Amino acid sequence: MVVNIIQKLMEIGFSRYEAKTYICLLEDHPATAYETARASGIPTSKIYEVLAKLLEKDMVMEIVENKRKHYIPREPGEFMDHYKNRMNTTLTMLKTELTHIKKETNVSYIWNVSDYSHLIEQGKRIISNSKSFILISTWKEEADHLKDTLAVKETQGIRIAIIHFGNPALSTGQVFPHPIEDTIYEEKGGRGFVLVSDSKEALMGTVFKDNTIEGAWSRNRGFVALAEDYIKHDIYIMKIVKRFDRILIERFGEKYAKLRDIFTDEECSTVVEPQLL
Repeated sequence: MVVNIIQKLMEIGFSRYEAKTYICLLEDHPATAYETARASGIPTSKIYEVLAKLLEKDMVMEIVENKRKHYIPREPGEFMDHYKNRMNTTLTMLKTELTHIKKETNVSYIWNVSDYSHLIEQGKRIISNSKSFILISTWKEEADHLKDTLAVKETQGIRIAIIHFGNPALSTGQVFPHPIEDTIYEEKGGRGFVLVSDSKEALMGTVFKDNTIEGAWSRNRGFVALAEDYIKHDIYIMKIVKRFDRILIERFGEKYAKLRDIFTDEECSTVVEPQLL
């Protein structure tokens, strides 16, 4: 568990020595620099520098007992609240200042997405910033992560249309259930995800069977138009399927196999002349 805590502390900006020193002081304090070095395994030549860094970050306090300096750690809950407030303030300032120096450009880059949490976080951000409409093609797993953010946007009057693979678990917006999700899953080898907001930005990705992610996000107009057309055409098909499902099966077979064969234009050999509804 300690190894995991050290790793997490390093992820938020602490060095390995700083993380080990803080944990060591939590376990036994007050302690001198020498006692801390010996207990943590940090070289004594480094411990004073490490403690100085922790004092700067307000992670530890320095007291004098028997004419010797001792160190006490800040309580974890107090440290977390202090760190969170400081980071929020810093990030808010950076956002404002970096926006002012951002170079305006017509070039729209396409950014790779290879981490599931990044895919979900980016999806939530895009949805939250939407001003007009949202289009999504999703499976239940990803929909579960986004449904609360979508519900908020619906209350703000944002129009939402969703292609849903699998049993729909959403009551937000207009949902179009896809009828052949198992076949699509096998063909793609995973769950596809496409999100478009306001015709201005798009996020696409595939969550493969081994839980790896391959995707991309961009405001590139060609990329966004491609993603938007993909979802819109799927919606057109879902409307047709909903109304003419029996006819489509009669002409193209189960799961519309002949219709989905893009390299030939055939229908089933036995065709029952359909009666339009």
